[in-house]
Amino acid sequence: MRANRAARRLFGLSGEGLARGDVASLLRHPIMAAALDRVLAENTPQPVELVLPGAVTRDLSGQVLAMQPALADGGKLVIMLTDRTAARAVDRMRVDFVTNASHELRTPLASVIGFIETLRGPARDDPAAQERFLGIMAEQSERMRRLIDDLLGLSRVEMSEHQPPVGEVDLLELLHAEAAAMEPLFTARKRRLELALPDTVLTAAPADADQLAQVARNLLDNALRHAAGEVRLTAEAARLGKRSGVAFTVTDDGQGIPREHIPRLTERFYRVDKGRGRGEGNTGLGLAIVKHILTRHRGQLNIESELGQGSQFRVWVPGQG
Repeated sequence: MRANRAARRLFGLSGEGLARGDVASLLRHPIMAAALDRVLAENTPQPVELVLPGAVTRDLSGQVLAMQPALADGGKLVIMLTDRTAARAVDRMRVDFVTNASHELRTPLASVIGFIETLRGPARDDPAAQERFLGIMAEQSERMRRLIDDLLGLSRVEMSEHQPPVGEVDLLELLHAEAAAMEPLFTARKRRLELALPDTVLTAAPADADQLAQVARNLLDNALRHAAGEVRLTAEAARLGKRSGVAFTVTDDGQGIPREHIPRLTERFYRVDKGRGRGEGNTGLGLAIVKHILTRHRGQLNIESELGQGSQFRVWVPGQG
């Protein structure tokens, strides 16, 4: 019958009442329905802890209370909820960070420790061995730094995933800026970055500019690692069903991805070729970060690839073109 401002924001309601939004799924949830029945039967407060599915899963806790006395307009119950999604996501991230970091960091850390022991012992007076071992230690240290940066980046994205972005982003300006920033890396790897961007205006909205820039950067970096000679970046206005939006596509001419691997590419630490991926600086987190950012934007990532034909990563987000 009524909802305060926080409830209207949480459930996408308009006006004061509960006629619209996702409230129906809340009231039909087995845990909530049982609590409502108990309060009506026993007239005592009932605690609730539930997970509400949707575009973004929400963790909610609270109480159902009986109005004493009931209101003249028929109101009998009050549901007080606290959105614990962010707090519980942080708790899960702490556990995930310790588990994943300890597993992924173990090998490079053991390598660095082993070379330190060698430099202190057998290679103490061997300048050539010292130079070679120090180079390997630098590579392993950089690998650990990239991994920690990506883990922290993924944690930050997951913390804000349940909060829709606000604002508008000039998609073409963003893509030009990210392409310019990546150009030295393409030059160093002797690869070509071809831009085929239109002269029209493409606006992503609602959108977070920093996060969309990270999506573009991760996809360009991924394509650079796998390209044989060229990466192509395109953009366009595009609809997804009845929703208007904008899209950009990163295409490489690499060896392609076996079909059975494609559904798992956005999993944390998943690598098609584990040894080659680590050697090229792939932490296995870039596409996981992309997936979580697009979930927050209510967007979509589509991956197409054929062995020997390269790969295509297409991002769609709400907006206007």
